[in-house]
Amino acid sequence: MKTPAPCPAPRPRWDIFCKVIDNLGDMGVCWRLARQLAVEHGLAVRLLVDEPGLLAPLLPALDPALAEQEVQGVRIGAWTEAQALPGAADVVVEAFACDPPAAYLEAMGARSRPPCWINLEYLSAEAWVAGCHGAASPHPRLPLVKFFFFPGFGPGTGGLLRERGLLARRDAFLAAGGRDILLQRLGLAAGSDTLLLSLFCYDTAPLEALFRAWSASSRPLLCLVPPGKPLAAASRCLGGDGPWQLGPARIVPIPFLSQADYDELLWSCDLNFVRGEDSFVRAQWAGRPFVWQIYTQEDGAHPEKLEAFLALPESLPPGPGGETLAAFWRSWNGASDAAPDWEALVRALPLLERHGKRWSEKLGSTPDLAASLVKFCESRV
Repeated sequence: MKTPAPCPAPRPRWDIFCKVIDNLGDMGVCWRLARQLAVEHGLAVRLLVDEPGLLAPLLPALDPALAEQEVQGVRIGAWTEAQALPGAADVVVEAFACDPPAAYLEAMGARSRPPCWINLEYLSAEAWVAGCHGAASPHPRLPLVKFFFFPGFGPGTGGLLRERGLLARRDAFLAAGGRDILLQRLGLAAGSDTLLLSLFCYDTAPLEALFRAWSASSRPLLCLVPPGKPLAAASRCLGGDGPWQLGPARIVPIPFLSQADYDELLWSCDLNFVRGEDSFVRAQWAGRPFVWQIYTQEDGAHPEKLEAFLALPESLPPGPGGETLAAFWRSWNGASDAAPDWEALVRALPLLERHGKRWSEKLGSTPDLAASLVKFCESRV
């Protein structure tokens, strides 16, 4: 008589809570993390969003009418403060201090073995991050401990979100003529001497000065602008709905892109304007020159965060090329009275492209955030 095979152990259950603030960046980060945990680590992941319908642009397969559904191996559902959610998970991730509902916290505290409770923080290059990463905060009443998990660029942090094989997929896409394929998909064309740009910014970006510089650019350029705040800001400056021709510069609205398509856009462009956290990180994996607009914080902490990244070892190439990019970033973020020097940036692009590839390879040799988070929680579940 054969001995029955042992039943496989149930997959650890993870709940990720996300609250939409004023942009889709927080939700984009949470979706990337949830999908990676499910696909690459075999975990049972539920992504709980206060407004799950807003995920629809990122996930065409999502049905906004359903209260809960599975997409790409992740359960997606809604949550409110008053909602009773069945069963606290083994690992609970609250993204960016969004606080799970009170009833869910009670369920967490009632478990025989408390879950690993994570507060996933925003990304910062500031020096203090490594000292706070993994810090514990006991709940004042329940038998629970919350751990603060900080993404970051160096040792002692949680790393950056990066799917397996991402850089290899990037290189294969470009080797197969991905730039031309992307342009054809968008119904566009660009000559080999045309600079291809993407513009993803907040509505506070100094577009007037940039557009003036583009109208007298020494190189022809094609700028692709996604919908939302970037396109609205461009429309306010230029009037109408586009496309617009400013001398040698053509500025063209494009449809909303999925995360995978947006990655291909970043890979294809000679220069990417990005913002916030999610596109900022994806621009670094693209290995291309980029200009970052940091999210403005009411307490005025954002200039220090900008300077912290610029001060990271090897984040900029040494010499005039790095100085040119740093000056442009400061001008773009209102940290300098000088106008963005477009022609200086164009002259620096070949150097910045070589540096971008090296920087992405350096970051790609470090542990990714999802793997670091799994390792951290496995020792506590």
